[in-house]
Amino acid sequence: MLPTLRRLLARPELALTLLTPEGGLPTNAVDASVVWVHSSDLLDPTPFLAAGHLLLTTGTQFGAGESDESDNENAQGHEDAGYIAYVGRLRARGVVALGFGTEVVRAGTPKQLRAACRDQGLPLFEVPFRTPFIAVERLAGDLIAEERFARSTWALAAQHAIALAALRPDGLSATLAELSRQLDHWVALFDVTGALDRVFPATAFGGVSAAASTAASTAASTAASAGEGALHTVQREAKRLLNDGQRASSSVIAGGETLTLQTLGRPSALRGVLALGGSTVLDRASQSVVTSVIALAGLALEQNSALALFVGHLRSGLLRTLIGGDLSLVQGVADKVWGPLPAAPVRIVQVRVAAQRHAAFTEWLELRVEARPGTLFFADRDDGTTSVGPVGPRPDAPDSVPASVVTASVVTASVVTASILPGSVVLCVRADETEIAAEVCSLFGAWAGISDPSDYDALPAALAQSTQALERACEAPPGVVEFAAISRQGVLALLARTDARTIALAALGPLLAHDADHGSELVRTLRVWLEHNGQFGAVADLLGLHRHTVRARIGQIEHLIGRDLSAFPARADLWAALLAAEPTLPARSG
Repeated sequence: MLPTLRRLLARPELALTLLTPEGGLPTNAVDASVVWVHSSDLLDPTPFLAAGHLLLTTGTQFGAGESDESDNENAQGHEDAGYIAYVGRLRARGVVALGFGTEVVRAGTPKQLRAACRDQGLPLFEVPFRTPFIAVERLAGDLIAEERFARSTWALAAQHAIALAALRPDGLSATLAELSRQLDHWVALFDVTGALDRVFPATAFGGVSAAASTAASTAASTAASAGEGALHTVQREAKRLLNDGQRASSSVIAGGETLTLQTLGRPSALRGVLALGGSTVLDRASQSVVTSVIALAGLALEQNSALALFVGHLRSGLLRTLIGGDLSLVQGVADKVWGPLPAAPVRIVQVRVAAQRHAAFTEWLELRVEARPGTLFFADRDDGTTSVGPVGPRPDAPDSVPASVVTASVVTASVVTASILPGSVVLCVRADETEIAAEVCSLFGAWAGISDPSDYDALPAALAQSTQALERACEAPPGVVEFAAISRQGVLALLARTDARTIALAALGPLLAHDADHGSELVRTLRVWLEHNGQFGAVADLLGLHRHTVRARIGQIEHLIGRDLSAFPARADLWAALLAAEPTLPARSG
């Protein structure tokens, strides 16, 4: 460790004397590390000093007179203020101690300087005339050089030990465990979701395990509760860094510990966060060791990512096979690799995320599958999933399959052609597990479309439903849309999403122009009249008008648009126009 004032005071060849009682100084003030020793007689040397410096002075800046014995009270008060300001500047700069050389300019150390240092908590020691400043500086410099050499040697040895640990079968865990041992700090790895993946030693965070990192035990001890609080602080900061989506590091103070966090992975594909903490601040040598571990951990996670890419291709192929109708093949492969497929009935959820969050999202899904097997199957879109193609009868299908069933299979397969949106991820979940859609939208700023419940033999139709729901969701800020909500709106509701809006506005143009020019409510009257199936009495009551007034308005509408509204086709056409133009029409009143 770096030299301290206590170590310098203990060297007999320097004969230094502490003048400020240690009991009156801040805790550990005498044990503060000395980064360097500097000498100056400037009245304000702080521009040339830094935090951790020890300053030596002969007091030339204070004058040679014994002002502390002067009869001039005004002069003495002014000089007292000068000492107080001088010490205040040193304290503000972070100077760890002040040494006063006696018998050079003054006999002894001024009492005003002693009082100022005592009152402001700055250690003050006396340097006798026989001890030149250069002797103090040289000894401190030698001790600093020895410490830096020792730390460099330690860093090399630590990196060697960590490199050997990385060669073990459990390389990543062994590396983090060795880093914890070398630094005497706890070391934790958080996955891409911000959940605790592993921690060393296991007793960190009060013994809270990775599996229980999101749930607190009601029977936890006081130590465990404190550990969970520390875990919550670190986890919150880890999630913040991951949500930013950029390589970054941060330091926070919690529970008397300095916590350091660093993201792992590429900026466009973060893999997790490495966190460590302890009662001491990491010096430069320790930081170099941590940097090497960050590189090793990042490499290990990237290698895992390469494997995940191949797994992703396997998933995409299985999705195509599943949609093609070969459930038994997909179930057999999934059982061996991830666990069973979700039990029917299922829903298809299509999710779209920003490109820079895509890798993090799929990794989050992998962790979800591992944690909750049998509730989720997912596949990323690849070039092969944009078109499934017609699905006719399987070669091993019995001849007795009705023609109507075969025809239905071909039709639903045709519907699903190009139904997986580019850049989307397809999730197959149990019908009662739809909360995952809202969760991913919240975590990753995503859009999601959910199908109606379906059996596996009707997945093409469910996929088409999820595509329509996702297209609707993408028209608004990130969130979830269910196909059931779209279907409740009816077929005509789809007109609002096509070029029919332009045609609709043209059809309603004469009414909109009349309302704008005359302050009338022809569009509103038309809407209410159509909603009530052309019943003049009901419309009059609702709008607070006489029924003859309503008849007159409808007649005026017929005149302006040149249509006879007594016929159903004209009414249906105008109702469709109102639905298509709804987003651009004036807000309804009343």
